[in-house]
Formats: sequence, structure tokens, C-alpha cells
Amino acid sequence: MLSKTSTLVINALTELARLPRDQRMGAGAIAQKIRAPQNYLSKLLQAQASRGILTSQRGLHGGFQFKKSPKKITLYDIVEPIDNVTIWSGCALGLKKCSDVHPCAVHDKWKQVKSVYMDFLRNTTIQDLV
Repeated sequence: MLSKTSTLVINALTELARLPRDQRMGAGAIAQKIRAPQNYLSKLLQAQASRGILTSQRGLHGGFQFKKSPKKITLYDIVEPIDNVTIWSGCALGLKKCSDVHPCAVHDKWKQVKSVYMDFLRNTTIQDLV
């Protein structure tokens, strides 16, 4: 259910979370560890820096490190800006007239699955993945 982009960012942040708190790692090293395209991953990590999750420093001893503790960063914090999971309000079968009042055949089951999935994203931190 996670997009490839979200999965790349989560894997990259998990690698960063394995480092000592004061250590940085460059996008190239992270990309190599998780087998991701370096340029694409670099852009994704810069976006995380723009959002205040990481800090970024250029140069010889540069790289990325956490601005916020990995214990306080949930998967939801990462996935929502990329995949916009909160807008999954449409019918699972694509019907236009599906609601709690007029449910489709899978409405109640999908509502439960979505609720469990959102709870998983909101209650799982990057540190949990380390």
C-alpha cells in the first residue's frame, strides 16, 4: 500500500536512524545501502529537510542527519505528504454513490482496513523499524 517513493524514504530514514545521533550520512552512501537511485533519493531527502525532519549539510563532512528524533517521526509523517493517504475517501470499488448511508458491497470492510492502516502509519515510528 506504500508507494515506491514512500518506501525509499522510509528505508533511507531507517538507515540514518542506525547512525549515532551526531553522525551524518550522504545521499550517495544511503542510496548504495538501500539500492536506490542517488539523484532521486537526494531530492527526496532534501524534501525531508525542507519539512524539518532532517538537516542537510554540504561539503566534506556533510550529509543528512535527523533534526527530530526518529522516536518522534511516524510513518504517517513521512507517507502523508508523498501519498496523501488522508484523501482516500472514495469508494474502494470506484462507485460514485457510496457512503455510510448507501454503502457498496465492500464499504464496511474497506472502512475497517483503512482505519487499521491509518493507525499503523500513525503509531509506527522510524525508530520502531530499526
